[in-house]
Amino acid sequence: MFSFFRKKSAEPAPPPAPTERRSWLGRLSAGLSRTGSSIAQVFTGTHIDDALYEELEAALLMADAGVKATEYLLADLKRRVKDTRATEPEAVKQLLAEALADVLAPLQRPLELQATGCTVLMVVGVNGAGKTTTIGKLTRHLAEGGQKVLLAAADTFRAAAREQLAVWAGRNRVEIVSQEGADPAAVVFDAVSAGRARGCDVVIADTAGRLPTQLHLMEELKKIKRTIAKAQPGAPHEVLLVVDGNTGQNALTQVKAFDDALGLTGLVITKLDGTAKGGVLAAIALWARERAAGAVPVHFIGVGETLEDLETFDAREFAQALLT
Repeated sequence: MFSFFRKKSAEPAPPPAPTERRSWLGRLSAGLSRTGSSIAQVFTGTHIDDALYEELEAALLMADAGVKATEYLLADLKRRVKDTRATEPEAVKQLLAEALADVLAPLQRPLELQATGCTVLMVVGVNGAGKTTTIGKLTRHLAEGGQKVLLAAADTFRAAAREQLAVWAGRNRVEIVSQEGADPAAVVFDAVSAGRARGCDVVIADTAGRLPTQLHLMEELKKIKRTIAKAQPGAPHEVLLVVDGNTGQNALTQVKAFDDALGLTGLVITKLDGTAKGGVLAAIALWARERAAGAVPVHFIGVGETLEDLETFDAREFAQALLT
């Protein structure tokens, strides 16, 4: 089991066991194999020429890196090739991995819990992104790490969401605040108040999935965030967006829209399971460079449905897995 979280004033968590991390990297490489094989084919020739760069450009665009990130990576790669005087395609491939890792590096930051008191996490995302399942996995890791967790079932529009969250609460033996048909903001207010009263370390609020174009529902998310702040000044401490890795450039659109509405503090990228292309993280990283409030970190990435298929994001590991 890996250490997912750290207290803000605590020492950095020890690194995971090498065997466990290799097992995770194997699953990540398998999940990104569709993208990796397409890019790797570019480097099977014997020459470094314009044709190689043209093929690479097409492969990066197909990997959903987007025009801006593709142009940036190609320019950076050509500079690195010139500086190192690389002559073999395999060497150029490694230089690309280094360039991608450097682009992604600002996204790498662990989720930090408050040193004292209750940490409130507000989790948002579109329908089908894997939001409630992600909450369940995070709850398991928190609970197994000795944290007392309370869940708030604020997705009151979809009965199955409350039931799904209740199942995760039961599996993890944590408490849940759930009210059928109640106002979502009222549910989170009660949950945060209860979490503080019961001495909980973490309160996680699940919210209804919605498209960023559903303006009235996005306004409701803003209301939930304001209500959390009324229940506990300074909260929510984290506003996490769960993004389906299969959505390509639409993922960047979602990040921008939810950030404009709520001021995101972190991302979770799910479903990097063989159909996702993965390159969109480069586009998100370049957008984050220009964000006035700084980069929105990718705290976790997931490659499947099991507990072990969610892990902390490491820029260099991701770059290597993407180009395997």
